[in-house]
Amino acid sequence: MSEQVFLLPDLGEGLTEAEIVEWRVAVGDTVTVDQSVVEVETAKAVVDVPCPYAGRVVALHGAAGEVRPVGQPLITVAPLDAASSPAGGEPAGHAVYREEERAGSGNVLIGYGTGHGGAGRRRRRPRLAGVDDSTRTAPLPAPTGAGATSAATDPPAVAPSSPGPAALSSPGPAAPARAGDGAALVISPIVRRLAREHGVDLATLAGTGPGGVIRRADVEAALGTAPAPDTARGLSAVPDPSPDNGTALPGAQPQDPTGGDVIVPLTGIRKAIADKLSRSRREIPEVTIWVDVDATGLLETRAAINAARPDQPVGLLALLARICLSGLRRFPQLNARVDTEGQRIVQSAGVHLGIAAQTDRGLVVPVLRDAQRLTTTELAAELAATTAAARAGTLAPARLTGGTFTLNNYGVFGVDGSTPIINHPEAALLGVGRIVDKPWVVDGQLAVRKVTQLSLTFDHRVCDGGVAGGFLRHVADCVEQPALLIATV
Repeated sequence: MSEQVFLLPDLGEGLTEAEIVEWRVAVGDTVTVDQSVVEVETAKAVVDVPCPYAGRVVALHGAAGEVRPVGQPLITVAPLDAASSPAGGEPAGHAVYREEERAGSGNVLIGYGTGHGGAGRRRRRPRLAGVDDSTRTAPLPAPTGAGATSAATDPPAVAPSSPGPAALSSPGPAAPARAGDGAALVISPIVRRLAREHGVDLATLAGTGPGGVIRRADVEAALGTAPAPDTARGLSAVPDPSPDNGTALPGAQPQDPTGGDVIVPLTGIRKAIADKLSRSRREIPEVTIWVDVDATGLLETRAAINAARPDQPVGLLALLARICLSGLRRFPQLNARVDTEGQRIVQSAGVHLGIAAQTDRGLVVPVLRDAQRLTTTELAAELAATTAAARAGTLAPARLTGGTFTLNNYGVFGVDGSTPIINHPEAALLGVGRIVDKPWVVDGQLAVRKVTQLSLTFDHRVCDGGVAGGFLRHVADCVEQPALLIATV
């Protein structure tokens, strides 16, 4: 059999290229069918790419930080000699490990791979993280571009290549990693990234996964006692937001310790954000209107719901989503997009609700499809799961497109108002500011109430001010008097 060249596959959603983040294998390593060989970043998500061929790696096409077009060579694999494999056909040592948690994004890619055996048959070689690099079989290509800066300034949390045969030769399961061993068994790149960003030494953790694998939960459990990150690098740990918030607080940007300029390549998701927002500003004649509202009644309603059903908590974002769905039912003109080529306005039959979420990789807008079919409790559960997956980078690319209306809780950043850019090609976006105590007139008397500002940015091509104002007023009335929702849901 001749060498087989695996091409970068179709990643779906019209994506034409991907940036290599990290190779999982090195030249000379042995791979099995559907083994993950590289982590790539597209404009939508970070994705692990499995190889459909088994054999020995003879070439890696592209270094970390390099952008590869779809259809171009990614990895070349040569067939193994019959003598190098056991009777079962699987290379020695590879059957030892069975990964339980997927590394990277967890996406199902399009146009390659076998996948016939289901997720339970996937195999991946673990990677040992720690100070001992003796198990490395060969170095990876030197990082370039975006990857070079990170590798040069951050202390390595993981050995940059897969372990060699010596690390996999034991016929039994791997011993659990223990604090002080100097090495830690880590599979997920997200776990490594989380530990690096928060200054957690993986070698001090005892993994709770199969064979001592360190999981995300292990790192998160250690964050409360972990030492502060190296302030010389300008990194700071940011606490998780409350469940009511639809976004995560952004962390501080790394600073060049020499005082020089910091160069951030406009690639991957950062480039996608820039392109989409620029297109929105060029094409959409947007208008923003806003109103201050008394949210005291909404807070009281949430408290009453959660007191009655503590096992199924509902956050403010879920209640605001329910109110938006009610408003879009009355004013469907805002649940639309403009088809410029067809010279028409397309009103969507269902509400595919986008939730703006700030993540470590940038701003993303995961979508809850047909959100109008969900109860408020179901909305709360889906919002919690979706925003958590968005922050972890595990959402499939299809979950980040196709929205028809966006809800943006920018109050989590401590600001009152905003004039946001519409998420193209949608026609409207509702923003919610922080809720603060303010003087408010109630029944002719001055009182201290919980007040927030709502802003609606809309495409003036799909409607005029009367429709937009009617929608925003309906939302404001429901925030002030949640009982009004009963008449519309």
